[in-house]
Amino acid sequence: MQTQEALYTSGNALSGDTPGGFSLQQIFRAAMAQHHAVAVWRLPNAEVTHACVSLLPGMVVPQPNLEHSPFGFLLCPFVADAQHDNLFIKGDLSYNTGLCQLTAAPGTPETVASAFRKVASETTDNNWHPAPPASQHSYQQEASFKAAVARAVEAIRAGEMEKVVMSRNYLEPLPPAFDPIVALEAMLQVYPRAFVSLVSIPGVGTWMGASPEILVSVDEEKVFRTVALAGTQPAAGTTSVANASWRQKEIEEQAMVERYILKCFKALRLRDYTEVGPRTVVAGNLMHLRTDFKVNLKEVDFPTLGSDMLQLLHPTSAVCGLPKEPSLQFIQDNEGYDRSFYSGYLGPVNSTNGTHLYVNLRCMEILARHAILYAGAGITAESDPAHEWQETQHKMQTMRRILTNVH
Repeated sequence: MQTQEALYTSGNALSGDTPGGFSLQQIFRAAMAQHHAVAVWRLPNAEVTHACVSLLPGMVVPQPNLEHSPFGFLLCPFVADAQHDNLFIKGDLSYNTGLCQLTAAPGTPETVASAFRKVASETTDNNWHPAPPASQHSYQQEASFKAAVARAVEAIRAGEMEKVVMSRNYLEPLPPAFDPIVALEAMLQVYPRAFVSLVSIPGVGTWMGASPEILVSVDEEKVFRTVALAGTQPAAGTTSVANASWRQKEIEEQAMVERYILKCFKALRLRDYTEVGPRTVVAGNLMHLRTDFKVNLKEVDFPTLGSDMLQLLHPTSAVCGLPKEPSLQFIQDNEGYDRSFYSGYLGPVNSTNGTHLYVNLRCMEILARHAILYAGAGITAESDPAHEWQETQHKMQTMRRILTNVH
C-alpha cells in the first residue's frame, strides 16, 4: 500500500514553468481538459490544500476497505445502488499548495505525467465535468416538504420509528463566469473549521461543499475519531457559544445520534474509547450540538476499526434516522427526489494526514448554469413542519453565501 508520503518521496516531482510551480487552478483545469477525475480538499483548521488526479478509469469500488486502499479520494452516495456507485479517485498525480508541485505516483507512465504537466502549463479554459445529460432532477417545494415532515411526525408518533431525516434541494443560478476554484478559495476563507472539498468526475458531475461532520477518521498518529453532530440553530453572526440554549427536541435528536455510535461500538465489542460532549460548536452560520469519540489504535488492537465503523455507521442517524431500516424506507417513499451524493460521504484515504471521511453536507452539485443546493432536518415526535423548513433554509445559506459573493 502506498501512502501519500511515499508518493512524495519516491514519485517524480513535476514543477511548473514559474518559480512557484503550478497553481491549484492549473491542476484543476488540466484535469478538465484531459477528462480526468480530480478531487481537491482542505482539512479543518489546516493551511494546506491538497489535490489528486486519477489518470485511469475503473473507479467504482464495493464497500471501501480503508486499511488496504492506495492513496486517493472516496466519493460515496447516500445509498449505493444501480444508479449511484461508490467512487474512488486514485492518486496517480498529487499536489498541495504548500509545495506547489505535481507528484506522480510510482508506476505512473512518465509520458502520461509529462503530458499532464504540459497541459497544466498551457490550459486556460474554465470548465468542470457536468452531470450526465440523462440525469433527472426533481425539486422539493415548500408545501410538499412540509407535508412530508407532517407524515414523518405522524409515523414517529405511531411508533414506526424514533427519528427520520427529511431533506430537500433547490436550484440556484450560477453567477456569471463562475469558476469552481475561485468558489473553492472563497469557501476556504469563509469556513476555516470545515472540511472543504471540490470533486469533479467525468460522467458523474461536480460537487463542492464545506462539511462540519466527521464520519470516520484515522489520522497519522493512528487515532480513530467519529462525532455525533445534530441539533441546529442560527449562529446569529457570532462565534460565541456561551449563551446558546437548546430545545428538548434538539437535545434528544443529538442524543439519538450519540446512542447509535455507542451501539456500533458495542456491536464491535469495543470498550476502550474517549467520549467528550455534548457541547455547542459553530459551523459557518449555524450552531450544533456535538459529541466527539476517540480511540487510540496504538493502544487498542483493532486495526480494521475504520472500515468496520464505516460499514456500521453509514448512513448515520444524523442523515437517515433511527432505526435505520424503517427510516431509510420512509425517506425513499416520501422525500420525492434523488439525494445522489448528498448525505453520502467523501474524503482522502491513506494520505500523509491519514484517512478522513466526512458526511457530504452543506454541499452543492454544479450543473452547466445552475447549482443544486441540498439540506435536511432531523424529524422527531416534537417537530414542527414550518420550523424544519426554516432549518433547511438556514443550512442552504452555507452554499448560497458562496454563490452570492463569488464574482
